[in-house]
Amino acid sequence: MRLAIIGCGAIGSTIARAVDRGTIPARLVALHDIVEEKCRELAESLGAQKPLVARSLEELLEARPQVVVEAASQEAVKTLGPRILEAGAHLVVLSVGALLDPEARDRLLEAAQRGSTEIHVPSGAIAGLDALKALRLVGIERLTLRTRKPPRALGVETEEPKLLFKGPASEAVKRFPANINVAAALTLAAGVEPVVEIVADPAVERNTHEILVESPASGLRIVVENTPSPDNPKTSYLASLSTISLLRSLATSSGLRVGS
Repeated sequence: MRLAIIGCGAIGSTIARAVDRGTIPARLVALHDIVEEKCRELAESLGAQKPLVARSLEELLEARPQVVVEAASQEAVKTLGPRILEAGAHLVVLSVGALLDPEARDRLLEAAQRGSTEIHVPSGAIAGLDALKALRLVGIERLTLRTRKPPRALGVETEEPKLLFKGPASEAVKRFPANINVAAALTLAAGVEPVVEIVADPAVERNTHEILVESPASGLRIVVENTPSPDNPKTSYLASLSTISLLRSLATSSGLRVGS
């Protein structure tokens, strides 16, 4: 599988190193970031992989990736995603909040149709998405996401638990684009927007997500306590691992073979 990465921050770097170690059976053909030096530093830190440091999306696409991982921002999904999909590369979206923008989502789906490509969304920093997809068949009556993170992960200072936000997922991903992609993943899986509560809590050391679901078929309470990424406290380590797991599956699927 020919793989390219857009965004050379914490998650993008973790994925690149997983390819370099052979955890993801792929060839890393290109890196791109608005800060070119970050790409160069990442590329130079790799051993087996020698990716192109692409100065533009056009240069990245010239490397003929079969799969492009977006690990940059919601804006990157909206502006670069359609061109990637139309060019014939599958797109793995990490900034899932972009998909809650109806216009952006429609443009991406239309581009995927034109390019005969697919959009993939990792499960991210939560669990239980398969159960939510199943419950959609009978309807979900209530869906709540309660997220607690250390204050530094949310960019605030407080000595007591502080509610920073309560409202719909579509608003949460706009207010906290780097912190609450899990709300978008829940929305896409459930087909309804969760009510999102975001709390800065100095008593917690892990990024904690509590998901409450009520439906005619089942009541669920899912709690996930994630260790923050060592390179970026805003991001859970599980988010990187879920992406690596998805890419491993794509690399061994029909039509996406190493070296093709």
